[in-house]
Amino acid sequence: MQLNWHAISGPALTTTTALIAFLVDRHFVPVPNPAPLFVCIVAFAASVSGIASGIVSAVIAVASSALFFLNHRAVPGYDMSDLARMLLLAATAGGTALITGLLRKKWVDAFAWEKKHHATAERLSAALDQVDIGIVLLDSDTRAEFINRAFRDYFALSDEQADSKPPFIALMYHGRDTGAWQLPEDELGAFIAKRTEMIRTGDSTPININLADGQVLRFICTALPDGGRMLSYTPVTDLVRHTDDPASADYYRALRGNYRSLARHLGAAE
Repeated sequence: MQLNWHAISGPALTTTTALIAFLVDRHFVPVPNPAPLFVCIVAFAASVSGIASGIVSAVIAVASSALFFLNHRAVPGYDMSDLARMLLLAATAGGTALITGLLRKKWVDAFAWEKKHHATAERLSAALDQVDIGIVLLDSDTRAEFINRAFRDYFALSDEQADSKPPFIALMYHGRDTGAWQLPEDELGAFIAKRTEMIRTGDSTPININLADGQVLRFICTALPDGGRMLSYTPVTDLVRHTDDPASADYYRALRGNYRSLARHLGAAE
């Protein structure tokens, strides 16, 4: 059976300290009241292994102090000052064990929640990298917190650029500089200004974006509960056939999926 050294370290240290104090006081020089040292050890025990270890250490500390004071006078016994000091030690050590143990539990729970949240975010990121819909998550300052693989491929965005959390306007200028859009140069400024305004206001009106390589993406901006934005770029080129009725083109594109449902799930994950 393996010993839990974290659990026994506090009580063991308290016992060792008490024995050293007895030996030094009995055979070498008088030792002052070790109560402050005991309180520190109790705090250490509770921070390392929780309330139970701290309480056990506190009990050992109070019992050791009782023995220490018993033979610390010419006549064995206690006076009122000894009793007062032991009561004060009991209250202080017990309170220290309880408070430190509760703080430790709170910290451990927060760490576990953070670890679980991080693992969920990693799985979600990996899943979004597998879809052909370009996804960009912006924070409330319109900086890109997440850019999936599809968006990086559509707009020739390097991993270094995407991982630097660029602002949305920088993504727009990147698209302009790389010639990603199938637009005349004199229309690029107005296009960028319109898109930026849509992001700022959270306008969810779908628009089609024609890329220079012939692909067509349907862009939708969705406002998230935390003030951020989710941008989706869905490829719809293959859904609009030349033989289809042009008046029904929007209907065929809409068959790609429900973007608002995806946005709600992402907002809940945040």
